[in-house]
Amino acid sequence: MNTFIDHLNREIKIPDSPKRIISICPAITETLFAIGAAEQVVGRTKFCIFPKDEVESLPHVGGTKDVSIDKVRDLKPDLIFAEKEENTRETVEALSEIAPVFVFEVQTIEHSYRLIQDLGEVTGHLEQAKTIASDAKLAFERLPKLQNSRVLYFIWRKPYMVVGNTTYIQSVLEHLGLDNAAKHLEGRYPALTPELLKELSPDAILLSSEPFPFSEKHQKELATILPDTPSLLVDGEMFWYGSKMLEASPYYALLVDQLREVARTE
Repeated sequence: MNTFIDHLNREIKIPDSPKRIISICPAITETLFAIGAAEQVVGRTKFCIFPKDEVESLPHVGGTKDVSIDKVRDLKPDLIFAEKEENTRETVEALSEIAPVFVFEVQTIEHSYRLIQDLGEVTGHLEQAKTIASDAKLAFERLPKLQNSRVLYFIWRKPYMVVGNTTYIQSVLEHLGLDNAAKHLEGRYPALTPELLKELSPDAILLSSEPFPFSEKHQKELATILPDTPSLLVDGEMFWYGSKMLEASPYYALLVDQLREVARTE
């Protein structure tokens, strides 16, 4: 057994070579496959959909917030990966009775690099993980940046909810030179009234495809509240952390170009 410190600063004793891993966080599942740990993964959640062709044959253990403890137990894992925001404390505590649970916490780009490398170290694929983290860091360093553009990143409707501070998406927006107009509000995902939307006066709004699937009709809806504010539909999956950073980098470059065209910049 090896002892590791997870992102909650807990000591976790893990088998030397874990062979039956369950991931209950989509971004972690995708990253496990990217670093070469595919043969060690025996379970996932129904929201763990990447890499598509490889995860389809894996049994799922429910959703990220409603993990089936019985299904996890039946798979006889020797290691479980979770994420603090994605999964509940109650789930982690229940699963800890079955197998060691290594919990990540990803609130920044730097945390994402750490997640990739820690997954590699714990699973025995450190070199491949280091390469992915290094490539992602280089790609992010080369991204173009905007200045003086205030944006809101919407994740939900009824009520409208946006990304706030201490979130990975906020960290990405900041890295792209974007000023999150909601970063000063209380909570990581604050709810906004139409009146507050007007008060925040963003230069542009980003409507994510997940968890709420915003579409063109919602752009028109928001235009009745903010008629002079352009909106863009964005792929929420491109704002996952972990190995997705590599795929997301060219997407962000295009997004910056789009925002440069539509946003009111000084």
